[in-house]
Amino acid sequence: MNADHLIAIKIKQLRKAAKLSLEQLAERSGVSRSTISLIERSETSATATALNKLADALGISLASLFSDTGASDASSPLSRFIDQPTWQDPASGYIRRQISPSIKDAPIELTEVTFPPNQQIIFDNPLRSITIFQQIWMMEGEIEISQEGQTWLLSKGDCLSISLTTQITFHNPGKTTAKYLSAIASHQK
Repeated sequence: MNADHLIAIKIKQLRKAAKLSLEQLAERSGVSRSTISLIERSETSATATALNKLADALGISLASLFSDTGASDASSPLSRFIDQPTWQDPASGYIRRQISPSIKDAPIELTEVTFPPNQQIIFDNPLRSITIFQQIWMMEGEIEISQEGQTWLLSKGDCLSISLTTQITFHNPGKTTAKYLSAIASHQK
């Protein structure tokens, strides 16, 4: 089963658990009802921006959408490399690998991101029903991160700690692929 299909199942499960109709989730997220329906039926590969809006509307972090996707034993504290799900954003081409084990209520989620050169993603989080803290540790290349009028250029070995608010932009200004580790901790407001 591919990552898009597993994400589709998770979004539908979360929507139903929250007792939301497609229309209600569309209204909360700003993602159209038809797009959500296509995502839930695995008929389209959602962009990272759309998935972030859906995660925000469902009260979870983006990384949480990728947990439990492909894990053979969701209660195991071990996440083997071969079982770690990967997903590629169809808009930017960035690849995320969910590193953390799929343990319910884990306080930290680790994700490895490979970001192509000259690409950019803007995450809008207008609802932000949860507080999300993120640390980004650069493994290769450079990444430029902008939030609330501030911009940081991270190079290999640099680490940035931020609280995710209404909008954040990730941009690879270089000519080589960037790779970073993202550690996320979240809690309900």
